[in-house]
Amino acid sequence: MALMSETVPFGYQDIDPAEKQGRVGGIFSNVAAKYDIMNDAMSGGMHRLWKDRFVRRVKPRAGEDILDMAGGTGDIAFRMVKSGANVTVADINQDMLDVGIERAVERGEDRLVWSCQDAEKLKFPDRSFDAYTIAFGIRNVTYIDKALAEAHRVLRYGGRFFCLEFASTEWPVFGEVYDAYSHHLMPRLGQMIAGDADSYRYLAESIRRFPKPPVFEQMIRDAGFTATKVEQILGGAVNIHSGWKA
Repeated sequence: MALMSETVPFGYQDIDPAEKQGRVGGIFSNVAAKYDIMNDAMSGGMHRLWKDRFVRRVKPRAGEDILDMAGGTGDIAFRMVKSGANVTVADINQDMLDVGIERAVERGEDRLVWSCQDAEKLKFPDRSFDAYTIAFGIRNVTYIDKALAEAHRVLRYGGRFFCLEFASTEWPVFGEVYDAYSHHLMPRLGQMIAGDADSYRYLAESIRRFPKPPVFEQMIRDAGFTATKVEQILGGAVNIHSGWKA
């Protein structure tokens, strides 16, 4: 059970929990139209490789039911639906979903289900899915433990949880370069491409405030998952977290 904090992190700020959802929602509404272009610019296209690797770990299979939470623009879902899995794309931000739906129409992809959902209060019944995925989204929820508890609840027994998320890298030299890049260049790219430096400044800051991989792994275990694992990429700058509902 989540304990209600007096404040929660919003980038480097500590704010009232009641404010966070609206402020994060405003950021993603602002950047929705340019979100995928910015991902390419910020990662040099590497986010595509990370997402490919992530989906290979998930191993979606034909006929199974998968919930892709915070899946807005469909990047993960488009990869998984190729397997023949029944994929539901959920996101709290309708603007992000609208971008994903538009992309699906352009691709002629009609197998995906799109649903506006709050990760902390999912509307799905217990034991609805065989797998739950969330890529670069869990650090933006107000209460991470609530989102993890909901992930556990909606999974069937034997179901698997996979999360792709940033963290602070432990590589000394790369870490310094990464910090300088994310704090200085990323907001500038946001201003140049999306006309919004502040939103990308928040995204960089939110990575620094996100729990370290061992701490987050313990949170996943505390939510009830077993056989948890962390696969580090770039010295932990990007991590694939996984666990099972036994």
